[in-house]
Amino acid sequence: MKPHNSYGPPLGAVLLDMDGVITDTARAHADAWKEMFDEFLQQYGKARKQAFEPFDARRDYLQYVDGKPRHDGVIDFLATRGIELPYGTEDDGPRQPTVCGLANRKNRLFNHWLQQNRVRTFPGTLKLLRDLRRRDIPVAVFSASRNAARVLENAGVYDLFDTLVDGSDLARLDLPGKPAPAILHEAAQRLGVKSARTAVIEDAVAGVEAGTAGAFGLVIGVARGDHADALGAAGAHLVINDLSEIRIGPDCRVILKTLDNLPSAQDRKKEIRRLFSGRTPAVFLDYDGTLTPIVADHTKALLDDTMRAAVATLAEHCPVAVVSGRDLAMLRRLVGVDSLYYAGSHGFEIAGPEGQVTSMERGVEYLPLLDEVEQELRRKLAEIAGHSVERKRFSVAVHYRQVAQDRVEDLKTIVEGVLEEYPQLLGGRGKKVLEILPGLDWNKGEAVLWLLEHLQLDRPHVLPVYIGDDITDEHAFRALAESGLTIVVRGEDQRPTAADYAVADTGEVRRLLAWLPGILGESPVSGEAEDDPR
Repeated sequence: MKPHNSYGPPLGAVLLDMDGVITDTARAHADAWKEMFDEFLQQYGKARKQAFEPFDARRDYLQYVDGKPRHDGVIDFLATRGIELPYGTEDDGPRQPTVCGLANRKNRLFNHWLQQNRVRTFPGTLKLLRDLRRRDIPVAVFSASRNAARVLENAGVYDLFDTLVDGSDLARLDLPGKPAPAILHEAAQRLGVKSARTAVIEDAVAGVEAGTAGAFGLVIGVARGDHADALGAAGAHLVINDLSEIRIGPDCRVILKTLDNLPSAQDRKKEIRRLFSGRTPAVFLDYDGTLTPIVADHTKALLDDTMRAAVATLAEHCPVAVVSGRDLAMLRRLVGVDSLYYAGSHGFEIAGPEGQVTSMERGVEYLPLLDEVEQELRRKLAEIAGHSVERKRFSVAVHYRQVAQDRVEDLKTIVEGVLEEYPQLLGGRGKKVLEILPGLDWNKGEAVLWLLEHLQLDRPHVLPVYIGDDITDEHAFRALAESGLTIVVRGEDQRPTAADYAVADTGEVRRLLAWLPGILGESPVSGEAEDDPR
């Protein structure tokens, strides 16, 4: 019998796309495509007295060029603008108005970025690779890019894979690019495993289509942006936000981690104690739903004295930070422990004990836009009873826990409509709350990494610990997937999660925090190791 939330066959091999799955280079590629296309489109339009419509680095990138060989991406995008260019030759200069010339221009821009930057990898992917290695499941990486080997070497992960099939192989073997499955079949053949027993992991629609067309046993779509529906429509058997949301079961099947199937931290204290052996913790705590129960009126979520005492005592033994969507000033008043570090507004404002950390603010330039959005929401939501618009310094939150069920969709439609009027801002969601935030690549996970770096805690002897309950905490769970211990507070829904363990409620959080000081500095635990669920 297949275990709960199990997908696909017992795995004989796994094939991973590179950009967006292993390496965090999608933004660099999108920016290079945009610079190249915008320059070309401006010149093309000017010569024909046509209006300039820029390349959209999110929508156009995902829909027309992501995951494809460069030349195919040039052709497919230009076709949407009714532009057809001569194909040219591979050695065309980067200023030549040909398909090859534009492709070479994009390649030059990306290689310049590669020379100036260190490629980041996704912690959840590294964690999955460790899981696969432990179970002796071979792994291949595939990419339409001819720069794949350089990117993997730059990121320091080239040696983690059994084989690589890239754009150079496609050209040498005269194989069609994605959405044709040829590159995937070549990778599976090199590993000596049949397609039916192989999983394909992709973040691009074209790659998911290739996995489906190739009859692979499991096709997983990684939706790091807002294209989860498109990946599902392309044929993905499972769509996730990050590879830290899955693990490999004892039968070598993929298991989706959800709030209801995570092991209990209370039941696995022996495992957790072992993780602390020889390491100093740095503890990060969400506020609402973690230190205090969720309440109907968010203004009445007050910290009780026993929880405050547990947090204060723990802070005497190790660094402790509270990371919350509430703004910084309110958060410090609610918690009331001077020895803590605080990250408010989902990490857009950070401060700590005086003299111990430099304060940080991000997104100040977005404050006037947030002022406008706040007024728009208050006006347009006035007729919906039970809602609450909360203005935080770096976001606007719309709470709907007390809104009648038959009006919730109306509220969401209004908020989404307002957000469409302000493309510079981003939407977020939590438990019965919608938020509008600055359009920056910043979240609780980035805030935690910033604190670890600036407190010089990003060291092997430090174990980062994060406890949270909300969707916004998933960013932190993903950021610490490879290096930390992450614990989620179970809630009303059974959503996927990147956390390692779970606790039932805030009472168990308090007991866990009170337990931690007693085990710090203990000698390693003897006895046989338990199966690691992470």
